[in-house]
Amino acid sequence: MLVDLYIKKILLLLLWGIFTINIGGCGKKITPQRIEALRREAIFRNSQLIAANAKNQTPQKWKLVIEGQLNRGKSVELTWKEVLDLATETVKTVDANNVLEPNKVVEFQGIRVSRLLEKFGIDAADAKEVTFVCFDSYQVTLKIADLFNYPIILAVNKDGKKINPQQGGPIYLVFPYTGYPELKQKYKEMHWAFYITHMVVDTEIPKLQVGNAEIGLADLDKLPQQTIFEKVGYRSGWRSDRVKVHGVWMRDIFALVSQKLPAQGSIKVISKPPIYRDGEQPIVLDVKDIRECDILLATRWGDERKLIDASKGGPLTLAFRNRCNNSRPITSQKLKWLTFVEKLSE
Repeated sequence: MLVDLYIKKILLLLLWGIFTINIGGCGKKITPQRIEALRREAIFRNSQLIAANAKNQTPQKWKLVIEGQLNRGKSVELTWKEVLDLATETVKTVDANNVLEPNKVVEFQGIRVSRLLEKFGIDAADAKEVTFVCFDSYQVTLKIADLFNYPIILAVNKDGKKINPQQGGPIYLVFPYTGYPELKQKYKEMHWAFYITHMVVDTEIPKLQVGNAEIGLADLDKLPQQTIFEKVGYRSGWRSDRVKVHGVWMRDIFALVSQKLPAQGSIKVISKPPIYRDGEQPIVLDVKDIRECDILLATRWGDERKLIDASKGGPLTLAFRNRCNNSRPITSQKLKWLTFVEKLSE
């Protein structure tokens, strides 16, 4: 039996945090109460994700989308049958998430990622990274050179059986640690991503659909530029302390497309991860909050105002301050710092 992914990730982060804090001699301690709170949060969050995944995302409905900087100029969407037809590669390796039997070698069957890159018109000479996006909005980024040098696969079977959601299925990113032990130095256990739904080659060209209009980065740059400096709320790809994030207020975007905000109601923010796109945990903004609160569509980050790449969930992300301009709390339900923002709709 495997330990659930998010429990394991929290524990790994805590252990790493304790180790680095002690080595640094800062004298800061993570209390047992805080560890227990994080553990309970991870268990609860993990159970929610697995239940949502298993309920509405059966393997037969699963799709794998390949997009980003593609030579063919458009994304590729593979059905579950097409995924299975391509899943001819086998890899024998330990499973990094099997903490009860860490030395047990199992056989995974799946698609070698480099085969997908070759098959769908992606020139490795022109691209440097691939970001794998998961059902639950987690993401990991790998170098394309490593994808061609090693048989890293998107696994669909383990020892001849389909991989269930609790073990990372239906599509599980697998690294052949046993045959290539140096891979463990390049990509830690945290890179073994569960329930992959998208592969993004490098970073997509920034564009946002607002109703029937589509706006790009040049359009967004014409709006007044804003900055917030907050403790980051994205799930992965960012450091955990305060970060400067730059972009435009959500309320200004509607003026750009000559679309008035409704007098009341809400706006849905749609992003790439299916958990936010397909209705499991939609991100809904109250119109009142859009008008009165500093909710940011972010296009850049840091002192150097770097573009947000796919490894951080870019090119467009959602960030916000916890309070509004009149100091009242934000009222929008389920509001989160959101990666891979693609569309705004009523």
